Amino acid sequence: MLERLFKLSENGTNVRTEIIAGITTFLTMAYIIFVNPAILADAGMDRGAVFVATCLAAAIGCFIMGFVANYPIAQAPGMGLNAFFTYAVVLGMGYTWQVALAAVFVSGILFILLSVFKVREWIINSIPLSLRTGISAGIGLFLAFIALKNAGIVVDNPATLVQLGDITSIQAVLAAFGFFLTIALVHHGYKGAVMMAILAVTALGLVFGDVQWGGIMSTPPSLAPTFMQLDFSAVFEVGMISVVFAFLFVDLFDTAGTLVGVSQKANLIDKDGKIPRLNRALLADSTATSVGAVLGTSNTTSYIESAAGVAAGGRTGLTAVVVGILFLLALFFSPLAGMIPAYATAGALFYVAILMMSGLVSIDWRDLTEAAPVVVTCLLMPLTFSIAEGITLGFISYAAIKTMSGKGRDVSLSVWVMSAIFVVKYIVG
Repeated sequence: MLERLFKLSENGTNVRTEIIAGITTFLTMAYIIFVNPAILADAGMDRGAVFVATCLAAAIGCFIMGFVANYPIAQAPGMGLNAFFTYAVVLGMGYTWQVALAAVFVSGILFILLSVFKVREWIINSIPLSLRTGISAGIGLFLAFIALKNAGIVVDNPATLVQLGDITSIQAVLAAFGFFLTIALVHHGYKGAVMMAILAVTALGLVFGDVQWGGIMSTPPSLAPTFMQLDFSAVFEVGMISVVFAFLFVDLFDTAGTLVGVSQKANLIDKDGKIPRLNRALLADSTATSVGAVLGTSNTTSYIESAAGVAAGGRTGLTAVVVGILFLLALFFSPLAGMIPAYATAGALFYVAILMMSGLVSIDWRDLTEAAPVVVTCLLMPLTFSIAEGITLGFISYAAIKTMSGKGRDVSLSVWVMSAIFVVKYIVG
């Protein structure tokens, strides 16, 4: 049955290898079951329900990717998008988390339509690489700022807006230790390095009396507080356009980059340089996003950590299915997830920020018409505390700078359209 479903021998693999690959991938990305509930809880969502929604959305995404697309690529609620959901849309813009979930749902439906009608290729290819890189790096800076804030290393100041906090506090010290430990473990090639660091910091928090013991295993919490709680009343307001597009574009680029990167590593790209069954993979991602919003979590996306499983030999969807099964088993570890303090996940956020900023090396810094919009996008995300504003102003600045520099022909139709929409949004208010 497994041979028929996943074509194991055709892809040069076997059941044992796929299971090992699935376990490897899960260990590298399991930190999301601790981090996602902690971030979305800041938006006012029930932490236990979000924990369940995270595990279920990840499992569903993995199963669709495995059975439908037959790719060794795992899915789960995405980092960066969850921070945007909480700190920009809910806390920054003042929308309820129910409205934010509806925006995630709509972005997932739009993603499905783009995949079905094959508009995705046009959008990705027509938006310049520099802007895509700037968006990813800007989200990295945004995550880094959130990490410093959660650790108490950076605090607010009425005069200077921000300042250095008490870096001798137990929270700041343990957060810094968690970050250093994460980097050291990753450097030495430990599987599950991020999760190991989070658990180590939590254990130290218990030792120093800053974390209360809550147990390790129990029956899963109720999903009711977040299930089917979407509120569409404000989703189609002008001010929410950039939010929906931010969810859509970040998910779109993140998924496309992951699919290309992991497929290349697994030698799954055909002779023409195309990814087989690409639309199926994109439909898996977009469907999981919409289902995840109904369950009660932010965008579900493909994880670059899947490359760890590919390195362990994973070549088919059986790898993703194994990851999905492990996420279902993780449902019984909710007490452990509930004990994780915000500063224990700060190191993970900072580590992910570094990964997301690494793409800046591909920017041609000698061409100011390319570099300037990237800097605008990167800096304005953390400084405005909004991924959407960074994307909006990045698009506008790209079109304006290129035009005023005599390079208007470099601006694609899609960039012109998006820039015009964003300008209208600011004018209308």
